[in-house]
Amino acid sequence: MGKKVTVVGAGFYGSTTAQRLAEYDVFDTVVITDIVEGKPAGLALDLNQSRAIEGFETKLVGVTTGPNGEGYEAIEGSDVVVVTAGLPRKPGMSRMDLLETNAKIVRQVAENVAKYAPNAVVIVVSNPLDEMTALAQIATQFPHNRVLGQAGMLDTARFTNFVAEALGVPVASVRTLTLGSHGDTMVPVPSKSSVAGKPLREAMPAEQIEELVVKTRNGGAEVVALLKTGSAYYAPSAAAARMAKAVAEDSGEVMPVCAWVDGEYGIAGVYLGVEAEIGAQGVRRVVETDLDADERAALKEAAEAVRAKQSDVASM
Repeated sequence: MGKKVTVVGAGFYGSTTAQRLAEYDVFDTVVITDIVEGKPAGLALDLNQSRAIEGFETKLVGVTTGPNGEGYEAIEGSDVVVVTAGLPRKPGMSRMDLLETNAKIVRQVAENVAKYAPNAVVIVVSNPLDEMTALAQIATQFPHNRVLGQAGMLDTARFTNFVAEALGVPVASVRTLTLGSHGDTMVPVPSKSSVAGKPLREAMPAEQIEELVVKTRNGGAEVVALLKTGSAYYAPSAAAARMAKAVAEDSGEVMPVCAWVDGEYGIAGVYLGVEAEIGAQGVRRVVETDLDADERAALKEAAEAVRAKQSDVASM
C-alpha cells in the first residue's frame, strides 16, 4: 500500500505544506482538510493541475470537515498527519495568547485522528507549539514517540539564516542548533554551531551571537509584525514537510524537534525541543548532545517553564 499523508488545516501553512509534500513525490496521496466549505477541494484541484508541470505523481485530495468529525474518514490509513489547524498570531500577540482557542481545535482534531488514523505519526505545528504537542498526545492517547512537534527545525533554520547573512557566507556553510521551547525559553546552542567547520564563537564576537539569538527568538514575531495578517508559513512548512518526509522514508535523520523527553539531560516527563532520530514510528530516540553548563541550565529552565503550561492543557 502506498504512503498517505494528511495535512489538517488549509490556511497558508497547511496549503504550502501540502504543496511541498506533493512535490517531493514520495507519497501516493496528500489529503488536505479544512472546516471552510470547498476550500481544501479547490486547493487540491489546483495543485493536481500543477503535476504535469512540476513532474510529480502524488494525488491531492481536499475534504471539508464538520464540527462532529464529518469528512475525517478521508484521512483513514494516513502514515503521517500534520496538524496546522488553529488561529495564527496577530501583531503584538505571543504564542501563549492562542492557548485556549487553539486547545479546543487541536483536541477535536486529535480525537478524530485517533479514530480514523490510529497508526499515524502526528506532527503538530499549531501554537503554542510545546503545549499543543502535549495536548495532541493526551487527546490521541498515542505512544509519546508517535506525537511530535515542529519548532526546532524552524528556529534552527532562522538562526542559520541570520548567521549566514551577518557573515555574508552561504547558508550551506553554516551549522546551528536551537533547543528548548518554541518561544521565550528557546535555547540556541552556540557551542554546537559552526561556520565552514570553524566554531561560531571564533567566527563572530559574543555580543553579535547574542544579538542573533534574540533575533531568532523573535523570528516569528518579526514576520507577523510585517505581514500584519497571519504568520510565517514558507519556512515553517518547509520544516514540517521535511519531518513528514523523514517519517515516510524511515530515514533515521537527526533533527531538532519537540519530543517527549524521558531522562535525557536529566529531564523527564515533558515535551521539549531536543534533537531526535526520526523514523517510521516517529521519534526513534532522543539524541543527547554535549552542552556547555550555561546551555544545559537554560534547557532545564525551558523544561520547567513548559512543564508548568503543559500540565494546564490536560484539562482543556
